[in-house]
Amino acid sequence: MSGSGTTAGDDPLQTAVWRLRSRGCWTDAAALLAHRADEPAAALERTGLLVERCLFTAEGWAEAEDALRTAEATAASDEERGAAACERGRLAYAATLLGMRDRADEARAALGRAAALLAPASPGRPLLDFRRGLVAEHLSDSPQAALAAYRRAHAGAEARGDALLLSFTWHHQAGLALREGELAQARQGFSECLRIREELGYLIGTAPALASLAACEPEPEAGRLREEAGRLFRLLGGVPVWLADQLRPQFPTQPGPAEA
Repeated sequence: MSGSGTTAGDDPLQTAVWRLRSRGCWTDAAALLAHRADEPAAALERTGLLVERCLFTAEGWAEAEDALRTAEATAASDEERGAAACERGRLAYAATLLGMRDRADEARAALGRAAALLAPASPGRPLLDFRRGLVAEHLSDSPQAALAAYRRAHAGAEARGDALLLSFTWHHQAGLALREGELAQARQGFSECLRIREELGYLIGTAPALASLAACEPEPEAGRLREEAGRLFRLLGGVPVWLADQLRPQFPTQPGPAEA
């Protein structure tokens, strides 16, 4: 689940789901799809919303698991089963990253299963590559493997015109560049991420992009960016929860590790 839901021709339901999602109203967005939960595509989309809520709020794990089981049960093709396995890997990754429970092996196994089910030209491949990069970087401490996966995801997102996924791949490649001290490369990546998210109206992802860009800038620009990120963070009720430490100006922290 990565598309913006804002392009011309989208149906009103998808537009409403996107607007709620982009403002961090994942439960409300998922509720709009509840009446179609027996349809594979809607079940997967609903699961993606609730898993994203877990990543941003560290809450709602039981609801996400229930939605995921429904998506797995309704999947009828390899494409649908692969997409459901990709969501299981994402949920297990989130639980491990946020300290709920160590499910790293489950995350790797689920994403490996997704890779076996999704055809090389599948539209779900770029998102799968991105999530395998997250696991490589944050659970396996393999930045080179992560970078290769992010680059594959980036190329796939460009080919498919998936702007939101591009914002994520820009962000995480920039994070790796920052770790290596490549400030110019990191600044470019975070700037591109921020630009895309502002254009899409992906408000829930704008504060992390601002805070990450601040890590590449000197004062007083860094302080201005952190202040704007903090304003959005408070406006959205303190999500993503893991951003709070990054917004403290006395600590020049690295960008947050979650999928943002």
